[in-house]
Amino acid sequence: MLIAGFPAGPWGTNCYVVATGPGQECVVVDPGKDAASGVAEVVREHRLKPVSVLVTHGHLDHMWCVTPVAGAYDATAWIHPEDRHLLADPLAGISTDMRRMLPQLLGSQDAAWTEPDDVKELGDGATLELAGVEFLVDHTPGHSRGSVTFRTPYADSADVSEVMFSGDLLFAGSIGRTDLPGGDHPTMLRSLATKVLPLADDVVVLPGHGEQTSIGRERATNPYLLDLADEPGPGGAGTDPVTRGL
Repeated sequence: MLIAGFPAGPWGTNCYVVATGPGQECVVVDPGKDAASGVAEVVREHRLKPVSVLVTHGHLDHMWCVTPVAGAYDATAWIHPEDRHLLADPLAGISTDMRRMLPQLLGSQDAAWTEPDDVKELGDGATLELAGVEFLVDHTPGHSRGSVTFRTPYADSADVSEVMFSGDLLFAGSIGRTDLPGGDHPTMLRSLATKVLPLADDVVVLPGHGEQTSIGRERATNPYLLDLADEPGPGGAGTDPVTRGL
């Protein structure tokens, strides 16, 4: 399997390109601001054809370039219905302070968002077969109402059973913030308890920001997961004030 990832834009959002190998169709995960050129470079280098764009959630640092990328390659965009409205109105998912910062981030550019021509909605537990790759969808609200993760089997290594594209659910040492519109901390903890803790330790986590990690590493060191393991259920975690995301 070929997985190429790179941080893009002012928020350093990780965008991933996934394919079975060079010269094949591929899937793009979370093309945020300034990601289109990085996607094009990966596509050229590996002779790929994007056929789908997966969106872990509708915050603009993860979906800024969804429509340009999907349009450039005639690809289908996939998003959870709870966040679909953010494709055309991403400002509804950010704070007032962040809205004030947009002119500085944009410079002389104008910001205008529209849905891609071809949008399909994701459901919890769905299995997508895209570009020869299987993606299992887990609905993991908390950071946003429509946040999802994507897991794909990884047969290239005996030490890794799956790769998980976690969006802003789980990071190395932290979790996504829950203070933006549509965020909810107890819901986030419930998603972590029900969708993350049951996973095998050898699952590699490719997050929306920062370095890759693993479920085993996070189970042993992440303060949020440690609290959840000590006190099952949605309560008990959140003593560490450091969360991440937009």
